[in-house]
Amino acid sequence: MTLSQTDIVELTTDTLLPAFLAERRRLDTIDLWYRWAHEDLVIPNGATREMKALLQLARTPWLGLVVTGVAQSMYVDGYRTPEAKDDAAPWMLFRRNGLQSRQSAIHRAMLAYGRSYGTSLPGKDPVTDEDTVVMRGYSPRNMLAFWGDPVVDEYPMYSIRGIAQGDHWLLEVLDGDAKYHLTTEVPSGSGEQVRYLDDQIHDAGVCPVVQFSNLLDLEGRTDGEVEPLIPLAKRIDKTAYDRLLIQHFNSYKVRWATGLSQPEDDEAANLRLRLRQDDLLINESPDGAFGTLPETTMDGILKAYETDIKTLAAASQTSVYALTGDMINVNAEGLAAARAEADAKLSERKMSAGGTWDKWLRLSSYLNGDDASANDFLAEVTWADTSTRSLAAAADALGKIATQLQVPPRALWTLIPGVSKTMADEWKQMAEEDDPIAQFSATLDRQAG
Repeated sequence: MTLSQTDIVELTTDTLLPAFLAERRRLDTIDLWYRWAHEDLVIPNGATREMKALLQLARTPWLGLVVTGVAQSMYVDGYRTPEAKDDAAPWMLFRRNGLQSRQSAIHRAMLAYGRSYGTSLPGKDPVTDEDTVVMRGYSPRNMLAFWGDPVVDEYPMYSIRGIAQGDHWLLEVLDGDAKYHLTTEVPSGSGEQVRYLDDQIHDAGVCPVVQFSNLLDLEGRTDGEVEPLIPLAKRIDKTAYDRLLIQHFNSYKVRWATGLSQPEDDEAANLRLRLRQDDLLINESPDGAFGTLPETTMDGILKAYETDIKTLAAASQTSVYALTGDMINVNAEGLAAARAEADAKLSERKMSAGGTWDKWLRLSSYLNGDDASANDFLAEVTWADTSTRSLAAAADALGKIATQLQVPPRALWTLIPGVSKTMADEWKQMAEEDDPIAQFSATLDRQAG
């Protein structure tokens, strides 16, 4: 049963919109650090223009790199069920909605902010105009779900999405029955002018929203990769700023002299400052002297900077060489050891995101009228192998797996570096076309069907 206009306006005004705007303000701070526009360090009030310019140079998007290091290894390339050799039917919905390219944005938002969202709603194919399920991913800065129990419940009770339109918001509210459109002309979120526009029935039976969680604990908290590391990123920027100050103002020797006679005119004074390498200064005073003040050494500040980066790598479970690039002539065992923590983190994130992809595809199948796929709880997404290996080493390892462990060679094709799932499917089709037994079996299957 859809909510009345009065009820949905009241719910949005009192609960949904204020919570959404408050959460957006919190995520805006995280967004600045995730990208490259984070706040400046605190410097003295009397800082010169040169010192402020150096402050801009000290900014480095370290936390964006932490997110990228995981996101670039998370790529869904199939949806399989043990009962079939090919991809399950929901994979066509995945492809039809362009999620092969949009999935990266969904994963990055999940990692950076702690969560991201996906929705499934009835719609039309933009090219063929056929009825289909429209699957879209959203950033938590633009959408917020409301749960009865975020740990136990499979789907939220409500969700709200805000679209900024000049001096007002366009709002979309979802529940288990319909999608409601509202608007407000109060960007501050006081909610005094929320107006109802229309609604669309979707009949999903549940609020058709899934949440991708980076780290969901038993209290419903979803921490992202960026927020816990902001203090450490500030420390790295401070160390970089101190290094730039030393480099700019104190990295050269200061020459001094005493007892020199004062030039009689300004022109001579200017010439005195323009010394060449072969010029000679003569001091007529018996008490005169020459000397230099040493420059400030950079060793200590550079070591501190390196230590801060290594601390960031340890705290974020990121490979040190991914942040510093300091890895030369390392054997396979050493590389595996260096990547152990990062690989463990990646596996955990894939497990979390993979379960959500499975649920999202089952929900979409149900809305598309495919009850069999909606009830297939054994089907799961498959992840592309993005590890960096040489072709020769991979071929040797995969050959041993096929011969010694009796794994079918075709099952290993997608593990070959540079071979996509589409390419492996083409190889499979070519192999079947050249296999007379497979052709005879396919003919019998068609006749029996």
